[in-house]
Amino acid sequence: MMRVGVFVGCLVVVGALAHFGLIPAGIGDSNPLWVVLLALVISAPLSFVLLRKQRAAMSEQIVNGVEGAKGRLAANRSQEDGVA
Repeated sequence: MMRVGVFVGCLVVVGALAHFGLIPAGIGDSNPLWVVLLALVISAPLSFVLLRKQRAAMSEQIVNGVEGAKGRLAANRSQEDGVA
C-alpha cells in the first residue's frame, strides 16, 4: 500500500507539472498515458529508496516464518521416523 501511495503522490506531482506546462504534456492525445508512465518511472526508484526499512522488516518476517515452517516440518518428520 505504501508503494501505491508513493505512485499516487508522483502522479499528482507530475500531473500538476504537466498542467502548468513545466514538463511536456505529451504528443497529441497522449497526455494521460504520458503522465502515468512518467509517474511510474519516477516512483520506482523513489519507492526503492524510501521503503527500504519496510522491505527489510518484511523480509525478516518472511525468513522467520520460513524457518519456523522448516522446524515444524523437521519435527513432524522425526515423529514419523520414530513410529516406523
